[in-house]
Amino acid sequence: MDGDAIAAVEHVFRQEKGRVLAGLMRRFGDLGLVEDVLQEACRKALELWPQTGIPDNPAAWLSAVARNAALDDVRRAGKSVTDAEAVLSCLPAAGIEETQSIEDDRLRLLFICCHPALAPEAQVALALRTLCGLSTAEIARAFGVAEAALSQRLLRAKRKIAEARIPFELPQEQELQPRLAQVLHVIYLVFSEGYCASGGDTLLRADLCAEALRLGRLLDSLQPGQPEVQGLLALMLLQGSRGPARLSPGGELLTLEEQDRRLWDDGLIAEGLAALALALPARAPGPYQLQAAIAALHAQASTASATDWRQISALYGALLRHKPEPMILLNAVIACAMAHGAEHGLAWLERLEAVPSLANSHYLHAARADLLRRQGDRPGALAAYARAAMLAENAVERQYLLRRHGEMRLPLV
Repeated sequence: MDGDAIAAVEHVFRQEKGRVLAGLMRRFGDLGLVEDVLQEACRKALELWPQTGIPDNPAAWLSAVARNAALDDVRRAGKSVTDAEAVLSCLPAAGIEETQSIEDDRLRLLFICCHPALAPEAQVALALRTLCGLSTAEIARAFGVAEAALSQRLLRAKRKIAEARIPFELPQEQELQPRLAQVLHVIYLVFSEGYCASGGDTLLRADLCAEALRLGRLLDSLQPGQPEVQGLLALMLLQGSRGPARLSPGGELLTLEEQDRRLWDDGLIAEGLAALALALPARAPGPYQLQAAIAALHAQASTASATDWRQISALYGALLRHKPEPMILLNAVIACAMAHGAEHGLAWLERLEAVPSLANSHYLHAARADLLRRQGDRPGALAAYARAAMLAENAVERQYLLRRHGEMRLPLV
């Protein structure tokens, strides 16, 4: 099979899946149906494109073929089809610009995924699957659940959307606010998976980061003046600004201390600081604003040694009052160690091993290794780096930990 055709289908499926699915959902309203027909369109593309060549607009081709298949399915089910849809189904597939749908289709799809009729754990998984093209295996790994269990979770969610006849529309003003927190949560999880992939051979997924930023900006335009929306947007912009500096030319992970800050994107930093400045006058600090304030302190430090770790540690204390979650607690311990000394952090890390989700997290053992290294405890650091590398599922992170382990084994001079 032609490698270019396979690469093109994979690119479209990753980059455009959410956009194509949203356009199909606007027409048919059945998520299970539109996912099936889009998968079938991809199969046909793999058969035809090696012979016919890749269309000028592959996403439009897939969208039109999928739409025609959906119309056939509707007819076979004995349901009515509008005259307009019947005419569209007769047009050449490659000539349909289906992907040029209204700009907020994906935001509508996101609000469907976050509908209160769905279980909270299903909402996030469904959004990552439909909007971002993450595989079931990738999402299962990110959630730490079995792939088969996640497949059933997704199937139940899609059935619920169909059975409850959830409309493909943005919620009314009175319904919007209660669903906003979950929408923000999903957007941030999308960004987080793009910023630091939970597994695989790639650390950065620029497509996911870009999609999260696009949705954040769109949500900000839909709900102007919402401090937490502005806070999330600021957080993603400020973290995203470090993207060009996070990997060495050879593809190795570089920590904040190792990064060349001249490579940070000044435009994204300025935009992020401006978004945060708009949120602060409301005097309603929420978790995204607090995390954005932490990111801002990193962004404004000219060097790693100039970082205001005491202020960052204080901000983490405030963040924990909003979100007493294990990973935030771990980051708070690291900030405390950087502000007040490694021994403070190491004492806390001993307690965190009692937290089930952290005991086997490579992040905890990597933090211990770094603090032990700073204290000059080579044997302890070597053991912790080895443990962290064994637990890391992302190849780039694992290679970084092995590099640190190797550096610690070098003889002192």
